[in-house]
Amino acid sequence: MKIPGIAICVAVTILFAAAPGFSQSENEQGQGQAVVTVLPKQEGALPPSVTGQDLSVKVNGKPARVTSWKPFQSPDNSLELVLLIDGSARSALGSQFDSIERFVKSLPPNTKAAIAYMQNGSAIFSGPLSADHAVVLRGLHLPAGSPGSSASPYFCLSDLAKHWPSTDRHARREVVMVTDGIDPYHPELDMADPYLQAAIADSVRARLVVYSIYWEGKGNAGGSSYENNAGQSLLALVSEATGGKNFGTGMSNPVSFEPFFDELTRRFRNQYELGFVSSLNGKSQVETLKLKLSAPGTEVDSPRQVMVYPAAPSQ
Repeated sequence: MKIPGIAICVAVTILFAAAPGFSQSENEQGQGQAVVTVLPKQEGALPPSVTGQDLSVKVNGKPARVTSWKPFQSPDNSLELVLLIDGSARSALGSQFDSIERFVKSLPPNTKAAIAYMQNGSAIFSGPLSADHAVVLRGLHLPAGSPGSSASPYFCLSDLAKHWPSTDRHARREVVMVTDGIDPYHPELDMADPYLQAAIADSVRARLVVYSIYWEGKGNAGGSSYENNAGQSLLALVSEATGGKNFGTGMSNPVSFEPFFDELTRRFRNQYELGFVSSLNGKSQVETLKLKLSAPGTEVDSPRQVMVYPAAPSQ
């Protein structure tokens, strides 16, 4: 009399095992966060009012569910900013020091900043992260490195990402690179540049938002337009991947950093924290992110890559 029951049990087990919709890996949940910048399309317009319902999010090509969406507008929303200067930048950079000083002095109290220099593949800090403007600016000096002394700006960015000088996991982490972006170890325009890809992956894991300002390096006065264009294109790829922006002005040094710093200030004031839940195949990994915003009169910059972690089990 027990045989039919056993047979039914075996049949149900086989059915569930064979059904693709019940695959454990497909049902696993991942979660992640991203810093998203939302700006009005018209300069001078009021900051946009955006809700989570205005968002459409896909992670790795699949729809993701928005779990949180909140503006960074509270004094408790801390921001950490590193100005990362190429150690082989040409000494004319001194003409921008007044702009750098005004920018640092304008940072709000919830912002800690520091200045670091690219040297031999590392980010060498000239002082600690600090909300004290005077402490930060004491570390500002002309780069003393010889041509190529940074090794590669992407080595230095990776080093910064791996050794970020803070353990505050709630702070926004923003970086402004001042460099020509040329990778001496891979000088051509190649999106598969392994050092570029490593810098992007390390920045995404460390939750960095990376901006870049072009400044010519020593020994680069005779550099080809192709190399300069490749450098700026690589910087743009880093910025797009992390949700930042490349402030490129062509093949010459900008007259002033002032407009870039003004835009950075505006961007910092109009950033949101996005939380989402998506599918995940078992382990923490870097995934692609695609975000669409339906709010009229706005433009959005979101990272194209994000770190997704296994979701915490529900209680």
